[in-house]
Amino acid sequence: MSRAETVRFRHNQAILVAAVIAFIGALPLAAVKWYFLPVLLVPLAFGVWAWRAGTEADARGLRLRALFGQRRIAWERVVELTADARGRAVARLDDGERVVLPAVRPAELPRLVAATGQSLSDPAA
Repeated sequence: MSRAETVRFRHNQAILVAAVIAFIGALPLAAVKWYFLPVLLVPLAFGVWAWRAGTEADARGLRLRALFGQRRIAWERVVELTADARGRAVARLDDGERVVLPAVRPAELPRLVAATGQSLSDPAA
């Protein structure tokens, strides 16, 4: 079995551009009084989230990244990959927990499965 590469799913980079524009737009407000400076933290946090958050998949498992922290899930724990009623990709784990996969759309689930080194047509998958 060949080792599959890491497949990365990220949010649209237009979100990052919007955060930069919001930061620039908040500068005049923050310059008025010192107590408005924390307003700059909102677009800054939003930009860091847009740059960092997402899902990475490789032959070992999934890595879910958020603004703070990350979570690693081995493929052995994943029972099912599906879409929920809100149109988000979800992984159901062996303990019944349902984990939303950040930045993964239901249409991209075959690409996510391909990261395991298997295909959807494989009966052992």
